[in-house]
Amino acid sequence: MKKCLPRAATARTAVAVVAAILSSLPHSARAQESVAEKIEQLDGLMIRVQAQLEQSEHELKDIQQQLSALRGQAGLPGKNAPDAAANPAATQLAAAVEELREKQDMQESQVAAQEQAKVGSESRYPVTLSGMILFNGFMNTHAVDAAPAPTIALSGPGTTGASLRQSVLGIDASGPHVFGSQSHADLRIDFDGGQPDSGYTDVVGSVRLRTAHAELDWQHTKAFFSLDRPILSPDAPTSLTAVAEPALAWSGNLWAWNPQAGVSEELPIHRAASIEMQAALIDVANPPSTISNAATLPLIAPSTAELSRWPGVEARLSLLHPIADSATHFGVGGFFAPHRTAGGPDFKSWAGTADFHLPVFSHFELVGSAYRGQALGGLGAGAYKDSVYSVYDGETYFRTLDDMGGWMQAKQKINQRLEFNEAFGIDDVPAYQLRPYAIAGPSSYYDLARNRTFTSNVIFRPSAYLVYSIEYRRIESSYVNSPTAWSDVIGIAAGYRF
Repeated sequence: MKKCLPRAATARTAVAVVAAILSSLPHSARAQESVAEKIEQLDGLMIRVQAQLEQSEHELKDIQQQLSALRGQAGLPGKNAPDAAANPAATQLAAAVEELREKQDMQESQVAAQEQAKVGSESRYPVTLSGMILFNGFMNTHAVDAAPAPTIALSGPGTTGASLRQSVLGIDASGPHVFGSQSHADLRIDFDGGQPDSGYTDVVGSVRLRTAHAELDWQHTKAFFSLDRPILSPDAPTSLTAVAEPALAWSGNLWAWNPQAGVSEELPIHRAASIEMQAALIDVANPPSTISNAATLPLIAPSTAELSRWPGVEARLSLLHPIADSATHFGVGGFFAPHRTAGGPDFKSWAGTADFHLPVFSHFELVGSAYRGQALGGLGAGAYKDSVYSVYDGETYFRTLDDMGGWMQAKQKINQRLEFNEAFGIDDVPAYQLRPYAIAGPSSYYDLARNRTFTSNVIFRPSAYLVYSIEYRRIESSYVNSPTAWSDVIGIAAGYRF
């Protein structure tokens, strides 16, 4: 206040001097009167400014008093407090407060950045974009069906190359609560659709729908429809070099992605155990086209299951026992689907399955599955086929194929960054059922009776976003009309998750 008053007095004196000088100049009476009015306005303005300065000074003193009181309550030193070394507790508290402020500022900036990068949706519910850009390098010592991600061995020379076709893009969405349940959905695509334009080393590919889910989740009940592996086969071997078709596909892994709609119910029977019951309808696709009798095998749009006009059914019963971040389970399941061929006989596909996931030690676990059935080409078994037939002397001879197989994997998870995996799988169609229908010529899916694959890999994750792997795979494919073909596959993978 003492500083403000002299400044105001000085300002008044300056204004008075200016007025005296102006009044001494030769002006008209109207001009002198105008100047006097302006001086009076300036004087009034000066008084208001002085009042505002006084009010501001009072407010500043009040704020300083409040700040001193808060420092005293927090045990922090004031302006006249002793040196920080004399009050270490206060120093530590001040450092902790400063650290909290820094964390808060950082979190606010992260939230702001996340808000800017958020994917918008018409429904206004949260949508998340994720995926993995995956580079694969491969070397096959002998010929295989698809060099970047082989499943069977053929006779012929090997291949070496690289691909980005197994990169995956995903969308996850959370929706509204419906009938007391939480709704959510997800979608996964890759770039392995169609045929390579320039051989196996082509890295372009076509966009392909992999899996999709839409679910309503209650506390113990789930209703869903999906495009995914059958509920009979809940687990899959771990691999970064076999993504386009999962590891051990056509070697004991029932992996084929088919449309399904079903429900599941979890019944707690103990604080650490529960029983899960699952049931679904499934539209089973045809197995891949076989290389045989092209003239007598017409290409039809609907699948043999769709021609039957009845959906397939599948069910699974499992015992669950959660442990840490993995779940122990033992499950059994069954599958049945009618089929009808175009102008040919009807047939049935069926399977009985068993699966398990067993953590043996803290860093070691076993996972596996087995099946026995008939006409399982649509689920990813049956040596790529449901049935065989041939035409002889105008008569058509037809036979559905029995099938059995399975796989098992041992996983050693050293820590969150490093793990080792070893797995073996086999799919076996009785050779005596195939032999009467064998065709002459190069080895093909049509003549394949048994397919075995052994794989071993190391996966290293230096961060949450980077992942690297090297894998060795041995594929042995036995045909009814030619010697067993084999190929050693060495693959490397480098992925960036987002």
